[in-house]
Amino acid sequence: MDTQNIWFAFGLTLFAGLSTGVGSLIALFTRKTNHQFLAGALGFSAGVMIYVSFVEIFSKARHILSTSLGEKEGYIYATLAFFGGILLIGIIDRLVPSFDNPHEPKDVNDFSASDAAEARRRKLLRMGMFSALAIGIHNFPEGMATFIAALNDPALGISIAVAIAIHNIPEGIAVSVPIYFATGSRRRAFLLSFLSGLAEPVGAVVGYLLLAPFINEVVFGVLFASVAGIMVFISLDQLMPTAEKYGEHHIAVYGLVAGMGVMALSLLLFA
Repeated sequence: MDTQNIWFAFGLTLFAGLSTGVGSLIALFTRKTNHQFLAGALGFSAGVMIYVSFVEIFSKARHILSTSLGEKEGYIYATLAFFGGILLIGIIDRLVPSFDNPHEPKDVNDFSASDAAEARRRKLLRMGMFSALAIGIHNFPEGMATFIAALNDPALGISIAVAIAIHNIPEGIAVSVPIYFATGSRRRAFLLSFLSGLAEPVGAVVGYLLLAPFINEVVFGVLFASVAGIMVFISLDQLMPTAEKYGEHHIAVYGLVAGMGVMALSLLLFA
């Protein structure tokens, strides 16, 4: 496998993961969260992920598996891998308590002085450990998804990385807001939020090191179909509901359609 492609895929994964720092900056240096912007951005990200998963990624996975295993058997394997990806990320999501779930929406106005005092009594270290664990659990498979997609198709990987990056912005907000109100330190809140995104490139590296010896056409096709399932689940379970919780239903849907349109146009241009 081309070393240059590997580094390119890793770079995209790093970019997507560290975008949590953007969310942290939005939370820490604005007086009020822009709900319309976040709802539209989350909808856009969901649109990109859903469209590219069904139209491009699953289709490629099916083609790869059908070439190796035959038309019917390849379709069966692709379908099972797709739902296997959904099952995997669903189980991971269930393992994380909702209080510590980094995808639960938080607002810069959500924490009062009494909340901050309560957060201090709970001990910042314990809260930080739980937050780091939750983020790592969620971002690990996302990092693998971005990396695998970019490894197979660099142009497609760029689109997915941008969608994941947008998706990670509210995650940065969710991490930095409670830490800031618990400690009063913007620097610490930003640093921890920024570093939390490293779970994605770490997931890419670990996944590649574990799977590299076994990579062949069938394994790659199964992984690609699983990535499609993971991205669809993230869109339906996390992105759109989070956009709805920001109270901007129509803007979220407009963003969803816009994301699909932009993704469709980019695929046509680079076809």
